[in-house]
Amino acid sequence: MILFVCVENAGRSQMAEAFARRQGLDASSAGTVPAAQVNPLVVQAMREKGIDVGLNRPKSLTPEMVEEASLVVTMGCSVEEACPRPMLAQMQKKLVDWELEDPKGKPIERVREIRDEIERRVTELAGAQKKASWP
Repeated sequence: MILFVCVENAGRSQMAEAFARRQGLDASSAGTVPAAQVNPLVVQAMREKGIDVGLNRPKSLTPEMVEEASLVVTMGCSVEEACPRPMLAQMQKKLVDWELEDPKGKPIERVREIRDEIERRVTELAGAQKKASWP
């Protein structure tokens, strides 16, 4: 399972999880300090791609999620500052940081650009995952 992590689990990680699932990957997302809801502009931008994340709820990152994940992708949001040390240590072996701009407070045009970059990276990740699972 691929776990996408950011602070609020209201934007980047929600988009990444949705795109990964569309690609047939086992994926989840979580945040270190979850927001009350998914960013409305993220919901709008994802609907433009035919994906509805409007009913999704931001989730808290748990040690169990990290343990179950084969890969943890952080979105460039300083999880190092928010994660407990034992959880961070557990992540290090399987951690990749994508260093993506936070869509929070950005205009819809910028949210679309961030969305498209996430989709591109998830598509690359899906291609790598499929190659790795071939005999």
